[in-house]
Amino acid sequence: MEKRIAIPLENGVLSAHFGHCQAFAYVDVNNNTITNITVMSPPEHQPGTYPLWVAGKGATDVIAGGMGSMAINLFNEAGINVFVGAPVDNPTNLVNNFLAGKLTLNANYCDHHGDDCGHDHQ
Repeated sequence: MEKRIAIPLENGVLSAHFGHCQAFAYVDVNNNTITNITVMSPPEHQPGTYPLWVAGKGATDVIAGGMGSMAINLFNEAGINVFVGAPVDNPTNLVNNFLAGKLTLNANYCDHHGDDCGHDHQ
């Protein structure tokens, strides 16, 4: 299964506040293995800008610290699963723990469209 997981970053690690991040890591995954990580600077932040920009980059999932309900709704409308409450860590560790079902999250907002998003909702 292929995924492209977006992670908002500040100083190379997960940004606690989605809307205040400096960059996004896009982690490409194929068959539960990281195949590539690309870091991109987002456009200027305005309400609703980041979810549309992230969706336009092909993200299937977002792992974040904190995120507002407007952003969560925009991601779900675009068919992107949102996992919030992740700890501050680097993208490689976050995604490897996520894929192994070991990432501690306080909320998950999966837009299943009838499909299982493939993760235990702990």
